[in-house]
Amino acid sequence: QVQLVESGGGLVQAGGSLRLSCTTSERSFRYAMGWFRQAPGKEREFVAAVNWSSGATYYADSVKGRFTISRDYAKDTVHLQMNSLKAEDTAAYYCAADSRRMYGSSWYSGSEYAYWGQGTQVTVSS
Repeated sequence: QVQLVESGGGLVQAGGSLRLSCTTSERSFRYAMGWFRQAPGKEREFVAAVNWSSGATYYADSVKGRFTISRDYAKDTVHLQMNSLKAEDTAAYYCAADSRRMYGSSWYSGSEYAYWGQGTQVTVSS
């Protein structure tokens, strides 16, 4: 069974930074890897994604210029560097992955990702 293991969440003041990591040992299934988040009382929303092969990246408008998604081949890990954090970034962050080729809006849809991590909490104090 494919497992995604997240780490790096925590409590930070507004304007601060955190880096989330997501690791999996199942190389063969990876095509798309992404991060989604869900705040209490809100729907899950797309944050960022990366094409594992090409390195192409995709971002939600709300995080462009502040968050950076990257992949580390040597460690089979995807990172989400989050800078200039705001109180509205507070949420549980989930790593997601899928082996299928994605096109267009698929990158931004949680229903297109088959594999999910357990989530890591990010809390930004204002």
